[in-house]
Amino acid sequence: MKPTATTARRIRQSAASALILLALGGCSLPLPDKPGHVQHYDLGPALPADAGAVQPGASALALDLVAAPAAIDGTQIIYRLAYSDGGQQPRPYAQARWSMPPPQLLAQRLRQALSARRPVVDAGAGLAPLELHAELDEFAHVFTAPSASEGVVRLCVTATAPAARGNRLLGQRTFSARQSAPTADAPGAAAALRAATDEVVQQVTAWVDELPAPR
Repeated sequence: MKPTATTARRIRQSAASALILLALGGCSLPLPDKPGHVQHYDLGPALPADAGAVQPGASALALDLVAAPAAIDGTQIIYRLAYSDGGQQPRPYAQARWSMPPPQLLAQRLRQALSARRPVVDAGAGLAPLELHAELDEFAHVFTAPSASEGVVRLCVTATAPAARGNRLLGQRTFSARQSAPTADAPGAAAALRAATDEVVQQVTAWVDELPAPR
């Protein structure tokens, strides 16, 4: 039996309604996010060495790997909101990374500065009378207010005399620096942390020069 004109019209209307619902449903589906382009940062070129600072006949120094807690031992650029939660929650920038973990960046910077003053070798080889062990306690972009922030670096350094017969501890000190960030974002964090790192490295090299000679 052939469908009547009314039935045919109803069928066409139902089909059209179904197509409209499908179209609306398709529009409501979430579109995949476009992959973001992650920016990578390092500490930039090292500070130029002062040729007059080289110490003739200076004893060699062994530099150990820089240790760090898990929160800053990755490539994420960390910021903290000191004005909001006391800075207790480390937060990573979503589209920014360090080229290598901060302990490695700082160790590289420290080795460059120390090498301008004396021979520097790896720790544990028994080739130097003085050995440095360092732990990076803080390396973060800290917001003291929504519009005010700074790069904070804190490093604890222990100097030992591996071959000494008696007391092998020559000294221990914590070095810290805070440098204002030019902008409240990842590029500002990288700039501030670079300046703070260079300040800490200068403090460490001056301290090492004043250490007593190992016996």
